[in-house]
Amino acid sequence: MRLIALRTRTAWIACAILALGSLALPASAQEDTGPSTPTFKEGDVIGIDKVDSLKPFLPEEFWSNRDFFFYEGMKLEIGPFYRDYSPAEAYQAASAKFAGQAKIGPGASLENQTAGQPFAMDKIDCKGDPEAGAKIIWNFDQQWEGDGADSRFYYSYWDRGEELPLYYEGTAKTVQLSRRVEPEFLDKQGGDMFRGERRKNAFGIEVDAPFDARGILVMTYRYKDSEKQTSQTKNDDTWVYVPTLRRVRRISSAQRTDAVSGTDFTFDDLRSFSGVAPQYSWKCLGEMDILAPINSKVAAYPYKKDHNFGPYGLSYADDRWELRHAVKIRFTPNNSDHPYHHKDIYIDKQSMTPLYSFAYDRKEELWKIIWHNHRWSGDNLPEDKGAWYAGWEGVPVPSDARVISDTIVNVQTGTGNRIEFWDSHGTPLASKGKVRRYIDVGRLTKGR
Repeated sequence: MRLIALRTRTAWIACAILALGSLALPASAQEDTGPSTPTFKEGDVIGIDKVDSLKPFLPEEFWSNRDFFFYEGMKLEIGPFYRDYSPAEAYQAASAKFAGQAKIGPGASLENQTAGQPFAMDKIDCKGDPEAGAKIIWNFDQQWEGDGADSRFYYSYWDRGEELPLYYEGTAKTVQLSRRVEPEFLDKQGGDMFRGERRKNAFGIEVDAPFDARGILVMTYRYKDSEKQTSQTKNDDTWVYVPTLRRVRRISSAQRTDAVSGTDFTFDDLRSFSGVAPQYSWKCLGEMDILAPINSKVAAYPYKKDHNFGPYGLSYADDRWELRHAVKIRFTPNNSDHPYHHKDIYIDKQSMTPLYSFAYDRKEELWKIIWHNHRWSGDNLPEDKGAWYAGWEGVPVPSDARVISDTIVNVQTGTGNRIEFWDSHGTPLASKGKVRRYIDVGRLTKGR
């Protein structure tokens, strides 16, 4: 039984890894505090001696804990201001086609959504609309990501600057099963890949290392009914193949808000929020301009394993950062047993990708900082050896600004985790047959 428990916890860690992109206004600093002119410009390289110039354009909690992120020898390159990261034309067309149809239902649920962005960001009144927070999180949930994700990952553990020997490597893939924008699905089947589809997506993982975890397979389904109010919500189903047992076990989804064994992440912390939106109350706190790593020029895992992530192993300061229009929302859990009192999430207004989030414990003290690095599908790294994110029928140009690394810092203990998947792309599998085989839970029983 002890071995079974250990393998189960390991599988949950692998599952958490997977879940694993406006208007041209004058720059405004935090919390709508008014205009502010940056003292930096595109092309500047910011070292530790000039880091104070970044303060007006960083979240206050991030700046207060900057010793985790900024360090002697850092070379932070300032990229373009407000670069255009518009999503793929097919996604924009779907957003226009179904504009005005989606609405917020009881308990922050989503109703009448077909495909594309449910709510036009330029029509959301952050301060005046009590549903603004819910509308934004559904835009976040339905953001353009192509087919989902296809990547190799590396999951590392850090304790006050020391990388611990516990790690995980493997491959991961997400398949979008509904809300598809390609004409072959949208015009004929309402956005579903398969007729009568009840799932939103399926995502799987295979763990390749370390040796004692090799061969673990995970498959999770998220359902359309996860968009309904809490009393009608259907939670995720997850299955894991345990090599030592040679059998598939079903895992309870009730542990999504528990800390993953040995880490500072909860399952819902991936990409700042990967939970079920109606299980929370949402509020829009304001709009501001934020500096963040939005289009990496780094080649980290799986290209390179020796990139410098700072003395704590949790920094993207040696990379390109850009000034972005952002919106800040807050969730408050409906469940009184939730470990967080609330979490504040900063989201890029154009790509709807997460930039930063800050989780507070039940005493309302800052507990965790979660932030992300990103890549733009239109730019290649030298290590890509060609296009890393190919288009497909219906989407010839992916136009995807996507998360390619999650980092979490526990500011109360100095520990943290970094998940890297720099080669993640959203190009789908070549055929429906391959999709069916990949998402079939029966595939797990074969141990591959």
